[in-house]
Amino acid sequence: MNHSTVANTEVVRLITIPISHYCEKVRWALDLLKIPYIEERHVPAFHRLATRKYEGSTVPILVSNAGNFTDSTDILHYLDTLSSESQRLYPEEPELRREVEALEELFDAKLGVDIRTWGYFYRSNNRKTMRRAWCKETPLFEQVGFEIAFPFISAKVRQLYSITAESAARSLQGIREIFETVNQKLADDRPYLGGDKLSAADLTFAALAAPILQPPEHPVLVSKIEELPIEMATVIKELRATAAGVYALRLYREQRQVK
Repeated sequence: MNHSTVANTEVVRLITIPISHYCEKVRWALDLLKIPYIEERHVPAFHRLATRKYEGSTVPILVSNAGNFTDSTDILHYLDTLSSESQRLYPEEPELRREVEALEELFDAKLGVDIRTWGYFYRSNNRKTMRRAWCKETPLFEQVGFEIAFPFISAKVRQLYSITAESAARSLQGIREIFETVNQKLADDRPYLGGDKLSAADLTFAALAAPILQPPEHPVLVSKIEELPIEMATVIKELRATAAGVYALRLYREQRQVK
């Protein structure tokens, strides 16, 4: 049985926290490649009840017949083996592939982390916002648990990610630097960051940047820009106007195929 046959018959399971931008990265890849999957959503803290069964502590986790994958980049590499040649997320040409993988790693290690810190600084203490972000389509008992444990979960998130006014300011500077890197890449008149077709680099940038761009096509993001604190809304408008921001929003508008 070849990989394409597997892709057509196996239904993989994706374990997520709904709002996680790393989970959105994998969710988008699955939808784009038309790989059948079931998403299992969990509230933060309660997600450990699911992830520990698969020797992981964080999300996303992909559960498949080939094994369990506990890192978003590892998941994309696996999904690439299930896709047709025309849909591959990583180029065949070695130098171009290295460039795509380097950009993906940069976005994962820097952009995703900085956006999480920046976003949670403003929103993680807001019960109403986090209920919508963390609880959408999760088990009922976890939603009840959220209401009871929200102060603890919120405080734990802020402790775990070292969220302070100072770290949020540093993170915003890091985000702007990544956006400038993408601006410069796009200035070369390339249609995509990784050559002449959508790659893992493009998908990763758009998915991880989504919380600071708020694309309307996002399947989980819940806030309208006018509902956000003025400081957040100002930054979102600033970054939406950059070449990188325009590009990511276009990818959501034209390439984000929600199942």
